[in-house]
Amino acid sequence: MGSSGMDILLFFTIYSFLGWMLESGFACIVHGKFINRGFLAGFFCPLYGFSAVLVLLSSEWASSVFGSSPAAVLISILMAVLVVTGLEYLTGFLLEKIFHYKWWDYSNKTANLKGYICLEYSVLWGLLAFVLLQYVHPVISARVFLIPVEVKAYLVIAFVVYFFADTVKSVGDALNLREVILNYANVPVIKYREKVLKYKRFFLAFPLLMVLNAGIINRDVRSILNERLNKIKIELKDRFQ
Repeated sequence: MGSSGMDILLFFTIYSFLGWMLESGFACIVHGKFINRGFLAGFFCPLYGFSAVLVLLSSEWASSVFGSSPAAVLISILMAVLVVTGLEYLTGFLLEKIFHYKWWDYSNKTANLKGYICLEYSVLWGLLAFVLLQYVHPVISARVFLIPVEVKAYLVIAFVVYFFADTVKSVGDALNLREVILNYANVPVIKYREKVLKYKRFFLAFPLLMVLNAGIINRDVRSILNERLNKIKIELKDRFQ
């Protein structure tokens, strides 16, 4: 890859954004509306950024050992599947440990491991890694390498500051929501509803969370969100009649 530390950070940012576009674009097609499918508030999915960088580093190692032979490509893809699948498992495991609930669940998929990962998505990661290495990254890296070092430095500083701020805020929001959801009995109904609506982007990004406190009067997350949506529809209908 022949990349500097600044190049790697820029690759991380670019692929985090492209991953966000992929996730949110698919959700938009499925649901017919815009949904921010990232954990962060901004337009980035760091899981894709970390995965892409690890895939690139793995590919660089494979190329140094096996050269430019087909074996190097195959090994790069296999390593990508293992690395990205492992990262997905670790992320899912940590999120469940912290929030006491799965943010995604592949339990209904064939050959899954505790619902965090499954064969279907591991194969998909392999296909994405192949496309990344053979088609996407050569174009991206050629453009990044043309950026003057001074400009790269400013960009890296800006993105590091942004990711730090967004991560701190998003983690804080998620932990705040966790406390409200888990300790709902000690939270007034009005405040509970306000928190659910305030952090609704988490529920839209990870729909599985909508079943939290299901069936509990005034605490059912899905009911609160649907009630708010119906109210907005009625208000819009009345306004334009």
